[in-house]
Formats: sequence, C-alpha cells, structure tokens
Amino acid sequence: MNRLLLRTKARLRDAAKPVAEAAVGALTVALLRTTRYFDPDKTANFFGRCTRFIGRRLREDRIGRENLKAAFPEKSAEEIETILSGVWDNLGRIGAEFAHLDHIWDYDLDHPEKPSRIEFTPRTKEIFDTLRDDGKPAIIFASHLGNWEIPALGAVAHGLDCAILFRRPNIESADRAIERIRAVKMGTLVPAGREAPLKLAEALQRGQHVAMLVDQYLGNGVEVTFFGRKTKANPTLARLLRQVECPVHGVRIIRLSNHRFRAELTEEVKPVRDASGQIDIQGTMQAVTSVVEGWVREYPDQWLWLHRRWR
Repeated sequence: MNRLLLRTKARLRDAAKPVAEAAVGALTVALLRTTRYFDPDKTANFFGRCTRFIGRRLREDRIGRENLKAAFPEKSAEEIETILSGVWDNLGRIGAEFAHLDHIWDYDLDHPEKPSRIEFTPRTKEIFDTLRDDGKPAIIFASHLGNWEIPALGAVAHGLDCAILFRRPNIESADRAIERIRAVKMGTLVPAGREAPLKLAEALQRGQHVAMLVDQYLGNGVEVTFFGRKTKANPTLARLLRQVECPVHGVRIIRLSNHRFRAELTEEVKPVRDASGQIDIQGTMQAVTSVVEGWVREYPDQWLWLHRRWR
C-alpha cells in the first residue's frame, strides 16, 4: 500500500512538473516585459525591498547564513544578518536591471565628462584597451558579484570581441525570453554543455576573448581552497589554457550608491605550471579562486551566498 502511494505521488509530481514549469516560464516572461515599462532605478529599489522580505523566508536564506558563518567565523550574528540582507537586496536589483540591460551601460567614450552609471580607473581602461587592440586572445573570468551581467555590455560597447559562456535556464520559455535580452549587445553567447569547451577553444584560436563565471561549485571539478575550506572548482578555464596559452584577467562590477557601478579589471593572473612547464590545472584554478575570494571579502553583501559552496 505504501509503495503504491509513493508511486502515485511520483506520477502526480511528474505530471504536474511541465504545468508548473510553464507557469513559472510565463510569469518570468511577463515580469521581464512589464519591468521594461517602468523606471529602472525605482524598479530596482522596489525589487530589492521585495527580495529582502521574501528571501528571508526561503530555504536559501538558511543556506546563505550557513555559508557566511563558515566563511566568516569571526563575524557576529548581527553582522552576518546584515550581509545576508544585502545579498537579497543585490539579487532583487539584478532582476530589475536585467530587464533594462540594453541601456544599463551608458558610458560615452567620446564624452567621458557626461554623467554615467559606470566608472572605472585609468588602469582598468589601459588594460581594456590593450586587450582590445593587441590582436591576441585572452580569457576573462568573473564571479557572481555585484551585477555579473554587466561586464559583457561594456566589452561589446567598446569593441572587445567576446565569446561568453552561459548556463541556460531549465524552463524553455524563460530561456527564450532571457536569451533575447542577453542577445542585445552581449557578444557571442556559448551555452554550457558538452560542446562548449570546443567552441570556446575555437574562439580563442580565432583571436577572440573568452569570458566565463568561475565561482560555481562543480561536483567533478578540481579541489581548491575557498575561505579556508576545500571545495570543487570548474577547471574549464585552466584546460582552455592548456590548448591556447593566452593572458588571463579577472573582471568585477561593484555596486555603488545611487544606482551606479564601478568596473575593474585585474592585472594578468599568471597560470601555475608543473615541473615540466605545463599548465597545472589545480594550481591555476586555485590562483583564480584566490582572486575571487579577495573580491568577496571586500564586498560580501554583493556575492551570491545562496547556493551550497562546500559539500
């Protein structure tokens, strides 16, 4: 009897899944379309308030708290809660900003004196200009910090030829809507999957720049230390370097007050080599992970702590 009941529940769950996914997809599409009709700054404020209220009642809030306690054992409970509230606020603002990606990057190279949402240092501009003009491929990594969709906008807006690795949403209708938004001024999009490493290697061989997020846990990845604990990192970046040796730089977008952002490019991150001179996969991914940890320590409330980082 119990076995029959379990089978029945499983069948009902499987039957309901497509309906639920279709509903979520339709809601995502409607929300993205509707958000575009409203002022992006006011919408970002509203979404930030909503996610702070709703998010603190979700299972992910507990995961985020556990992650933060593990990463910052020296911080008080009050400090952890303040950071976690900022995480939800940042996530809500990203949702609002995503609907307006086609005009978030408004920096005018011809008129840098004009007011803009974006700022960056002279050194970042110098590194960017070198990457754009040297005729060589490069790998640029980012993390889920600030608004991680924005670096691609700046790259394309200022002439950097990029192939960008991204992960498709599981829901097809939401995927189509999001892809249409991302297709605006965001370079060549390469969906994650079995063929992705080959396509990215081909892009490097053509002299393109390859961009990817590197801070997600990967069960069959390589072991690295992150905030003093062992975790698994995706080795794609280091494996690409074994095929096409080229410069590696990190990029981050820091959220500032008044709906503004600061873009920063790191100096070249040198790969680690083994005794034979070959790229060391684990060592190189540790070097990249250490850069990300430094970023997160500076702005912990702008990083996405809501998924399992250590397992």
